[in-house]
Amino acid sequence: MIGSATDIIIIIIVAVVLFAGSSKIPEIFRSMGKAKGEFKKGELESEMELKKMTPTANDQKADQLQKQIEDLQKQLEELKKQKPAD
Repeated sequence: MIGSATDIIIIIIVAVVLFAGSSKIPEIFRSMGKAKGEFKKGELESEMELKKMTPTANDQKADQLQKQIEDLQKQLEELKKQKPAD
C-alpha cells in the first residue's frame, strides 16, 4: 500500500527518470536548489523589511521617555507661572 512519505518520494523519482531521463536529474535538482536559495533570500529580505517597519521595544521606550520629558516641561512652565512675583 502506498502511503508513507518514502514510497511517494520513490515513485516521484522513478517517474522523473522515466519521463526526463537520467541525464536531466542533476539539472532538475540544481534548479530546485537555486529556487530554494532564492526563496530563502526573499524570505530574509521580507523579514528585514518587517523589522524596519515595526517599532522595537527601544523605539517604544524612547517615545515614552520623550512624552515624559514633554510632560515635565509643561509642569515646569505651569510652576513658573504660579510662582508669585517678588
